Amino acid sequence: MGRPSLPLGTHGDIRCYHQGKRWQARTLYRDCDGTTRHVERWGDSKGAAERALKEALRDRMWVDSSHDLNPDTKLSAVATAWWAQFCESDCSPGTKRVYRERLDAQIIPSMGNVRCRELTIGGVERFLQAVKRNHGAAITKTTRTVLSNICAYAARHDAIDHNPVRETSPLSVKPKKGAAKALTVREVNQLRALMSYDDRAISRDLPALVDVMAATGLRIGETLALVWEAIDLNAGTVEVRGTIIRIKGQGLAIKPEPKTEAGYRTLMLPTWCRDQLKARRARNDRDWGSLNLVFPSAVGTLRDPSNVDHHLKDAFTWAGVPDITSHIFRKTVATLMDKAGLSARAGADQLGHAQVSMTQNTYFGRKVSDTGAAVVLEALDIA
Repeated sequence: MGRPSLPLGTHGDIRCYHQGKRWQARTLYRDCDGTTRHVERWGDSKGAAERALKEALRDRMWVDSSHDLNPDTKLSAVATAWWAQFCESDCSPGTKRVYRERLDAQIIPSMGNVRCRELTIGGVERFLQAVKRNHGAAITKTTRTVLSNICAYAARHDAIDHNPVRETSPLSVKPKKGAAKALTVREVNQLRALMSYDDRAISRDLPALVDVMAATGLRIGETLALVWEAIDLNAGTVEVRGTIIRIKGQGLAIKPEPKTEAGYRTLMLPTWCRDQLKARRARNDRDWGSLNLVFPSAVGTLRDPSNVDHHLKDAFTWAGVPDITSHIFRKTVATLMDKAGLSARAGADQLGHAQVSMTQNTYFGRKVSDTGAAVVLEALDIA
């Protein structure tokens, strides 16, 4: 009976030979094609020759022209291959933009020249902790997600045998201390009244924008994406159809779907808001643009939510409330609904949350037309 074959990807005993001033280390290795071959390496000492042979054996299974990735592949090359695949996914343009930013700003500059076989849990942990010190937990969390995706891609292509990112310390983003609380009805109406005297806010068409956000709880991107066809002024309803995003190399666009699937919703408007929109629609001094936008720019085009957020910040500072953002109106709408005894499900439907728990945990302390919010928000009528 003959000697049993070596298992695939394994080697036999290593033998070393002293020849002249150098050493040779040799062994038999059974390649992944089933063929057993002699493998040898040389060194200035017995130990050096043996180490060189062991490194060659470790990487031998990857020496195959059919594999684009192997343990010697740099992380930058793996990232390029992963990114090409990721771009074909159905992830939103916003997600792709954020992931690309983390690739270019954190991962490639710091880890791009690291080879797959050099990736260790400790090395990745130190990298992520450095990102956290320099950029904060939020950016680090996204960086960790992107790096984990890249390493998972490398593992699927046998360039590494496991994903080291999974074993690193978990990251959590703590809410900012002293975050602004929801406004009261009196505070909302006071803010709206003050903004009506702010010439710069008026020139930027901010008072009307704030009115709609206060009347609905829409996100700023959803509000800026509203078109007149989505508003039934007779029935007093508004249909949320999408949000504004920025696509790299293309500019602003309306993403024909809200932030979540639950974001598709039709909401009742308080009477005062419906009447204001009727008056706004009847005006003939505005260019609604080719998209027939409710809140277009001065030349009838889409407005950048980030820029509008900065403009709102200026207006809020002028009004004496510099600590709030446009998101305060979502929290205010949810809180007013909660205090009025409306259910968390109604709040989730109003805000477009897929999970009721999101509304309860973040805003309270299915998709329907009338959640009860319109009646509650009639209190904001200052006409």
